[in-house]
Amino acid sequence: MATAQPRLMDDLKERAGIRSQIVLPWSKAFSMCKSNIFVRLGRSVITASGILLGIAFLGSVLVSSSLQAAVREGGGTAEEEVRLVWLVVMSLLVATIGIVNSMLMSVTERYKEIGTMKCLGALDSLIVRLFLLESGLLGMLGAFVGIVLGGGIVMLSFMIRHGVGVIAQAEPVWGGLPLWLALLLAIPLGGLLSVMAALYPAWRAAKMPPAAALRSEF
Repeated sequence: MATAQPRLMDDLKERAGIRSQIVLPWSKAFSMCKSNIFVRLGRSVITASGILLGIAFLGSVLVSSSLQAAVREGGGTAEEEVRLVWLVVMSLLVATIGIVNSMLMSVTERYKEIGTMKCLGALDSLIVRLFLLESGLLGMLGAFVGIVLGGGIVMLSFMIRHGVGVIAQAEPVWGGLPLWLALLLAIPLGGLLSVMAALYPAWRAAKMPPAAALRSEF
C-alpha cells in the first residue's frame, strides 16, 4: 500500500505533464480559425451578418442622434433617447440569439472534425478556444462592416442635406462620448457579443464524446 501511493502520485504527475504539453499557440489557433472561416464561407457570412445588422443599426442611431443634435442645436427629448436605446438593445439581443443558432449549426456540421481533433489529443479547452476565437473574429469583422455601412449611410445623408461641415459639428452621444469613439467602441462590442453567444456552442462541442462524434453522419 505504501509503494502504491508514490506510484499513483508519479502517474498523476506524468499525466499532468503530458496535458501541459498539449498546448496550441495563439498564432496557430488564429491561423486555423482563418482557414475555417474561408472554408465555410457561407456559414461564416450567415454568422457575421447577424452582428453586422445589429451593429449597423447601432451605428446609424449613434450618427443620427449626434448629427441631429448638431442640426437642432440641442438633443432630442428624453423619451426619444429611451426609445432609441431600447431599439438598439433589442436589435443587439436578436443578433446575439442569431449567432447562438448559427454557431450551434456549425457545431453540428463539424461533428467529425471535432471528434478527430479529440481523438488526436485535443483538450476541451483547445476546442473552446478555437470556437470562441473564430466567433470573436467573425463578430469584429461583422461589426466593422456594420459600422461602415450603418454609420456611413446616415453620415452621407446628413452631408448631402446639410453640407460637409455638419460632420465637424457632431455632438457627443450617450454618456458624453465623442461620436468617433462611440463608433470605434462598437467594433469590440460586436466581438464581445459574438464570444458570449458562442460560449454554449463551444462548451457543447468540447464535451462531445469523440467516438460518438466520429459516428455521426451530417
